[in-house]
Amino acid sequence: MKNKEIKKAVRERYAKTVTRSSSCCGPVQTSSCCGSVSSDAKSRTMGYTDEDLKSVPEGANLALGCGNPVAIASLQEGETVLDLGSGAGFDCFLAAKKVGDTGYVIGVDMTPEMIDKARENADKGNYRNVDFRLGEIEHLPAADNSVDVVISNCVINLSVDKGKVIREAYRVLKPGGRIAISDLALLKELPEAIRNSIDAYTGCIGGAILLDDYKRYVEEAGFRETKFTVKRASDYDADSREVIEKSMEQLPQDARSLTDYVVSVYIEGTK
Repeated sequence: MKNKEIKKAVRERYAKTVTRSSSCCGPVQTSSCCGSVSSDAKSRTMGYTDEDLKSVPEGANLALGCGNPVAIASLQEGETVLDLGSGAGFDCFLAAKKVGDTGYVIGVDMTPEMIDKARENADKGNYRNVDFRLGEIEHLPAADNSVDVVISNCVINLSVDKGKVIREAYRVLKPGGRIAISDLALLKELPEAIRNSIDAYTGCIGGAILLDDYKRYVEEAGFRETKFTVKRASDYDADSREVIEKSMEQLPQDARSLTDYVVSVYIEGTK
């Protein structure tokens, strides 16, 4: 798959996700309309509290993450936060409450429909310290040395140039700034059937990289005091479940468990 084709597929996938979430039967669903686990229920398994879920505007939580980066970010009042792949604004709104009126939160997403939804949610919740910007996380629309914390939730695996994303995070951070990232990584290389599936890629699996390679990107970018915490076997995206499982059926019986390959990980580091 060419990089342009992957970006187009990712953008289209998440444009449909946010459009569907706005028209489904009440609470946002993590899979097809009216027949799946609610976004709130899935988010609780990722480490979000009921207080978190109640504190954001309705429609902000699309349950597209694989962890809770705000929980490990140790945000302080007055800090500036940048969210890589901010979606409908869920983590941005949680961060905004942590940094207070003297702080500031920037959400960056490459899907126009997501940006529109996030801005709508910000207006709905009367957030004045949050700014949503259309852009690619490989080319962040933010100045050098301008933010205190970079967060991200299960988005870097979707990038076609993960090393560039990590270097961009380093660039925009102030000296002493830090990253708090939740993402997916591989314990071993995925089978070819999964690597070549565009559905697996847009579902956050096909583009994941080896945990050792992730560590190398973070360290080569210049981060110190790095910490990688493997949390649990990954819950892969429900919309890709059928396609992925059919692909796995082509493999030997002892190689069909995706959890043998993919884990969810928290990544921390300081500039």
